[in-house]
Amino acid sequence: MRTSFAYLFAIAVVSTTVGAAPNNVCHVDSTPGVCISTADCSKLGGTSHSSTDLCADSAGSECCVFVDADNDNEHVARACAPPRVNSATISLIKEFEGFVKSPSPDPIGLPTVGFGHLCKSKGCAEVPYKFPLTEANAGKLLQTDIKSFTKCVSDNIKDAVKLNANQFGALSSWAFNVGCGNVKASALVARLNRGEKPNTVAAEELPKWRLAGGKVLKGLVRRRAAEVKLFKTASSAIAHPPKCG
Repeated sequence: MRTSFAYLFAIAVVSTTVGAAPNNVCHVDSTPGVCISTADCSKLGGTSHSSTDLCADSAGSECCVFVDADNDNEHVARACAPPRVNSATISLIKEFEGFVKSPSPDPIGLPTVGFGHLCKSKGCAEVPYKFPLTEANAGKLLQTDIKSFTKCVSDNIKDAVKLNANQFGALSSWAFNVGCGNVKASALVARLNRGEKPNTVAAEELPKWRLAGGKVLKGLVRRRAAEVKLFKTASSAIAHPPKCG
């Protein structure tokens, strides 16, 4: 598995924030996106990529990706940084990503290392640790990788939506797995931002992200179930909206 750095590009059944029909996940040069129309992509602030191979199963759609100038899948400037995810979230991600000591292909052929770090360069040269990785260094790499996804979740969910540490962590794990572009275009985020009950939204929307290559993957089914369970676990720690200072 992986994310922007290590996320399995799950092809999930979802509805976009602009009301489009359920679409497939796609990717362009390892950047995650979602198959929607060019017009809808423009409305969401994404960039369309036309190729018969990217969205072959979604007639009339193109692969829409969301990448900012820093190429880190962050979208909305926010003065206050989100908190670090809690230990329960890190444990969940580690469990489902698995530990890989040296760069090797993930289930869809993308080179990954550590706990789902997607290699950005040949031989994962950007990784500041020697291979084979120790689990300790892989954990440090994960802590670095997860930051862009916690920011993605924080930036795309309105401050009016209150999330505790477990809820925020569950969504960060999901974002790490499917990519920020898909988070932004998801019905899950749209429903939260409309003020629907978070536990209901998570229980109904997270399980939809269970497909890869058009097939249901048992690992994704288990991961989504674990994320829903974490999301519904009570916590007094508030993680969203983020606090300044």
